[in-house]
Amino acid sequence: MERAKRLAAGEGAAYVEQTVTDQHQTRRRHPHVVRRFIVPPKLEPPINPALVKDAQKRADDVQNRVADAITRFAGSMSFVYLHVIWFASWIGFGVEHYPYGLLTMIVSLEAIFLSTFVMISQNRADAKQQVIADQQWETVQEEDQQNRELLDLSNQILALTKQVHAAQRSAKAAQPTSETTT
Repeated sequence: MERAKRLAAGEGAAYVEQTVTDQHQTRRRHPHVVRRFIVPPKLEPPINPALVKDAQKRADDVQNRVADAITRFAGSMSFVYLHVIWFASWIGFGVEHYPYGLLTMIVSLEAIFLSTFVMISQNRADAKQQVIADQQWETVQEEDQQNRELLDLSNQILALTKQVHAAQRSAKAAQPTSETTT
């Protein structure tokens, strides 16, 4: 919105220059950008209380923390860049000759381990979904119980209302009308 206003006012070049300057200053103020390139950021913590409890339980196990770190890194662009550099260097420096048997074996072993970590990650995602489903089922059961109680109260109110109307009708019937007394 601000950009559109500045461009309409003829301040396009100044706005672009200011934006570039702001981005450059942001990079200087945040040296951790390079670190983020190497180590991918962790995901935001979950909000759902059931997932928070599951994440705490998962964080207690060293194996789970290691598997999470590996899958987080393997699923990042840093992993891709690292492999591009590695393969280019391997071939460029002539570590071995074509058909690159050792490189093929290393990459195959890496693929085996990464597929295992992918399955671990999928199991973790399934476990999270199960935790959420269990919590939702408990919530549905509680709501069902509350609905039954509300339905019972509504039926009691209806019965009392019918009794009040019946009592009013009988009281009206018992009162003499003005026409019958004359």
